[in-house]
Amino acid sequence: MISRKSKENFYRFAGPLMKLNGWRYKLTSAPRKGNVKVHLGPGQRNYIEGWINIDANMFTGKCDLWADLRNPLPFYDNSVDAFYSHHVIEHLPKIYEHLVDCFRCLKPGGAYRVGGPNGDEAIKKFVENDKEWFSDWPTKRYSIGGRFENFIFCKGEHLTILTFSMLKEMMQDVGFTQINSCLPVKETRFPTIFDDCKKHESELDFTAPKTLIVEGIKPF
Repeated sequence: MISRKSKENFYRFAGPLMKLNGWRYKLTSAPRKGNVKVHLGPGQRNYIEGWINIDANMFTGKCDLWADLRNPLPFYDNSVDAFYSHHVIEHLPKIYEHLVDCFRCLKPGGAYRVGGPNGDEAIKKFVENDKEWFSDWPTKRYSIGGRFENFIFCKGEHLTILTFSMLKEMMQDVGFTQINSCLPVKETRFPTIFDDCKKHESELDFTAPKTLIVEGIKPF
């Protein structure tokens, strides 16, 4: 895992360049029509063909657009059919502003599928003292409290705890409707859109999933 200090130095240097690149993309390449699907944060292994993959990591990862997801998304209003992000938003300092921006870019009827560490299940397993549900990564921990802290904050990489009620409240405030938590997590109400995404989602425990998946749409 790259140290937080190294990441801060990277964003300090590369942040203005990514912002400039986002502006350039919006002015010269951002699609205004057609079937536009955007994958936020593919990382090193989860590039999805047929989607516009956006990431700040252009060195060891694979992406179509080099951009910082903390900045406004480089798309026009009402121009995107679907957004997908998996284990990304917990790293963002302003989740609500991110949801507002996704809503702005989505076409009426457009969908957002978002996933992250399942705070609801983590709290339940913590109360049950189920240490085996948690791992001892990224820090070797044996106590239930230590493993819980590992899961929620991941050595400072995660900036918030994700629960369904919190995400639903935020998405409703933004304007999303038909908001639901996908159980089992491999399910979707929009298979024609998100089936390609599900191939990149790993989940071993379907009765107590470690990933919370939430979908919502921008109403017509």
